[in-house]
Amino acid sequence: MVRKVIVAVFVLLQVMVYTTSFASESSNALPKAPPITAEEMKKASEIYFDRCAGCHGMLRKGATGSALTPEKTLAIGTENLKIIMDGGLPGGMPDWGKQGVMSAADIDVVARFIQHEPPSPPEMTMEQMKKSLRVTLQPASRPSKPEHSLNWQNFMGVVLRDTGKVAIIDGDTKKLVSIVDTGFAVHILRSSASGRFFYSIGRDGKVTLIDLWLKTPDKVAEVKTCYDARSIETSKYKGKEGDFIDKLAIVGCYWPSSMVVLNGETLEPLKVVSTSSYTYDTNEFLREARVASIVAAPYDPIWVVNIKESGQTWLVNYSDLRNMKISMIETERFLHDGGWDSSKRYFLVAANMRNKVAIVDTVESKLVALVETGIKPHPGRGANLEHPEYGPIWCTGHLGDNTIACIGTDPKKHPKNAWKVVKKIQLPGDGGGNLFVKTHPSSTWMWADRPLNPDAKLQRSVFAIDKKKLEVVKTIEMPEKYKGRAVHFEFNKDGNEVWVSVWGKKTEPSAILVYDDKTFKLVNEITGDWVRTPTGHFNVYNTTQDVY
Repeated sequence: MVRKVIVAVFVLLQVMVYTTSFASESSNALPKAPPITAEEMKKASEIYFDRCAGCHGMLRKGATGSALTPEKTLAIGTENLKIIMDGGLPGGMPDWGKQGVMSAADIDVVARFIQHEPPSPPEMTMEQMKKSLRVTLQPASRPSKPEHSLNWQNFMGVVLRDTGKVAIIDGDTKKLVSIVDTGFAVHILRSSASGRFFYSIGRDGKVTLIDLWLKTPDKVAEVKTCYDARSIETSKYKGKEGDFIDKLAIVGCYWPSSMVVLNGETLEPLKVVSTSSYTYDTNEFLREARVASIVAAPYDPIWVVNIKESGQTWLVNYSDLRNMKISMIETERFLHDGGWDSSKRYFLVAANMRNKVAIVDTVESKLVALVETGIKPHPGRGANLEHPEYGPIWCTGHLGDNTIACIGTDPKKHPKNAWKVVKKIQLPGDGGGNLFVKTHPSSTWMWADRPLNPDAKLQRSVFAIDKKKLEVVKTIEMPEKYKGRAVHFEFNKDGNEVWVSVWGKKTEPSAILVYDDKTFKLVNEITGDWVRTPTGHFNVYNTTQDVY
């Protein structure tokens, strides 16, 4: 029901375009696209929104994925498009058919659908946002201290992606604490600066505020900020400009392309800023210039906001929303995920379609380097290591090749290594498919996954990399009894356990696996009928402190 509401207006416009398209084709104004009924158009629109829009764009102009405009898709043809969607591509295109995520009928209707002109999806007004606001427990009525005796700083928030829920798990006992209804296809969780709250953002643009101090952690507010979203962050600054701890939040929207500032305690929308802009290199105007990743600086009231298609990184000063100051830094297209170096001065972000990582000095507000790393870098937040020879380094994996690239990040003590790839680590097997790398200051290892690799064995394996030798020392394959792919790591607060999701189908329960970080032994298997499509998990302490 939630998903149908999300795409209702979008679907209606798709059907309208379908009708217009065929009227135009009859006059030979457009190349002939394969026939598709209004009902099929509706179904395909839903599937495209769920599975394709994030990488290919609502307007299908491409970003992490290729452009899917009719002039390209008509040349490829229906049968070839079906083969690609079924079997995937080495550069990171998922094999939706082989995974069982899309049926043969789904693939067929989407292959025909993307050969028709895409419409402009609907806009969203501030009035619509405010009408969607629901505050179920006002700040004044919330507890002043935890209502339970659990170690909430070691709670793990686990995204149950396709169920529209987030599970809160006790990191000490591995027991389920609560399940919270959220937006559809939650992408990430972010902790407030105090750690008390989790903020979730769904692909449907719904934000959920979860209070971990309640006797049973649950949402206390929710709001819908856009139709398609991916990122959220909170205010983390406490200094001379004021105490902003837990006071503000920011949502990065895919559509409409914008950033939305919220009251951090109630989620009331306060300010909307369009991110539609001109590309930094060709000065081409793009309506769809989406917000990719956002991080909050700890030493200034600054959000680092990355605009995917235009190739700009914005430093947004939130100390005065009425007179907001934004520094626009030309970095590279097409920006995706990124994270802080160990000093939290430099921000490193993947421009994955340009095979580069852009490095921004957030103190001096400038680009310091563009580093070519490999095919389609995809770091998540990346992994920070202290290496005996190279000094501080930051590492990213790749969607399109089997390497982990590590970049030197200390221009003062290790200037020869700064902003260079000092080491490329080879993962076993051919091809890419890495989504995340992760480490912890207490760990000896950096962990890497390969869920998008076409090899079924590699999809189900995780790799432990020695942080001193910078080489893979252990390959761990998931137990055969669990169906799905190994994805997304998170350490517990102490850094002695690694949690891994088995990402399976919505129709089948899977598992969250906990490994001892020293011995690589499987020490806990979190299961239950509720464990469906687990993806990202976020430890409260590590997320609050930006430990990665």
